[in-house]
Amino acid sequence: MFQRPRQLRPAPPPERSRRLARWAAAGSRPFGRTLQAIGRTDQRILLALRTQGHSDGLDRVVGALGSFGEMGIGWAGVGIAGAIARPEQRERWIAAAAVAPIAILVNYSVKLTIGRQRPLIDDHPPLARAPSKLSFPSAHSTSAVAAATALGRVSPRSRPAYYVLAGAICAGRPYLGMHYPSDVLAGAGLGYLIGRIFPLPAGPEVVERTAAGSDPVGPAIEVVVTS
Repeated sequence: MFQRPRQLRPAPPPERSRRLARWAAAGSRPFGRTLQAIGRTDQRILLALRTQGHSDGLDRVVGALGSFGEMGIGWAGVGIAGAIARPEQRERWIAAAAVAPIAILVNYSVKLTIGRQRPLIDDHPPLARAPSKLSFPSAHSTSAVAAATALGRVSPRSRPAYYVLAGAICAGRPYLGMHYPSDVLAGAGLGYLIGRIFPLPAGPEVVERTAAGSDPVGPAIEVVVTS
């Protein structure tokens, strides 16, 4: 069973209370019933992920993934390692390394606006800690997908691995009881947007060389595609 989260904010003023009452009354309308159905599905998925299929070993692995993604530090480390290994693209790697921490800041501003509280499940407390009680959207999901997208722009060959890691981190949030699935989906969407629009220094992403015509000793044509 889900407990009603404790309210951290003061009681809303009368006018806002009336607006909230009108929104609640919308539950009798088709759109309101749809939202309620989505909310119930959200809770069922969370309950299943938090209470089923757990083991000590898997809990440790998922917890370690969460620690890797905490505040975007692990993703920043990936970018810094890339800058060391590929000095010819150092500026692009360093810029991509900054995406995850920046995504955390953007995410928190949205959290403050929405104000949704983290889930609480009877007899199944969260398996990790968080710096705040705000839940929507998931900061881990935002930073993970943002970093995977930005790092993938720098190293397209590694993009699938980055997304697999980001997906595992996202799936781990409701598994640990830290977020509703809808928090994760919203965070992933926000992260993808940040990762795509974040400006990276100009540089080659793909370099292909083809022979000019049929002349085996002719000059090469270099095609450079930049983000």
